[in-house]
Amino acid sequence: MLAALLCVLAAAPSQAAGYRYWSFWDRDGDTWTYASQGPGTARPDDGAVQGFRFSVSADSQDAAKPRGPADFADICAKTPAREGRKRIALVLDFGTREDAPRGESPPAPRPACARVAEDATSAEALASVAEPLRYDSKALLCAIDGYPKSGCGEQVSGDGTARAGSEETESQDRNGGGPSVGLIAGIAAVAVLGGAAFWQARRRRG
Repeated sequence: MLAALLCVLAAAPSQAAGYRYWSFWDRDGDTWTYASQGPGTARPDDGAVQGFRFSVSADSQDAAKPRGPADFADICAKTPAREGRKRIALVLDFGTREDAPRGESPPAPRPACARVAEDATSAEALASVAEPLRYDSKALLCAIDGYPKSGCGEQVSGDGTARAGSEETESQDRNGGGPSVGLIAGIAAVAVLGGAAFWQARRRRG
């Protein structure tokens, strides 16, 4: 029983590539780090650099990072500072053709400098430079600058085909970050199965 369970768990990653979604990143020096908050709650300081990357990934450890120039001085060189406002450098990476939904082609990555109110969130900064944005009913960020035209956090199989009926993802949503309900439920299910196998093995030894 336990051996069979381990075989099933080992095979799971090859059966599902992950989820197709926009991930949200903070720039720390020369390094991109997966943001600990969602863009709806994060309030970056003046001079911050943040990134959004569209890709297919299983979780935050597997997520693809934004590509392209990420220097605040370069990105905001043509956007002068203004009293009572802050500037946020954004890197918008629309991903690769392999990660694109069927029938769509990703735009080229581009930087943008958002000049917004001092208390503005990252979502407000993004909206000022990359509309139209699209969110789903759960406030998950689905599209930036109109891309992609459809879909939102759908599960994708190993061959790149979207699986219908799944909108769960570990990406940060508009109001917060962290694992999705679906991911937590999956972890709980694995724990339950593992515990059942452990107790069955003990009964056999007894």
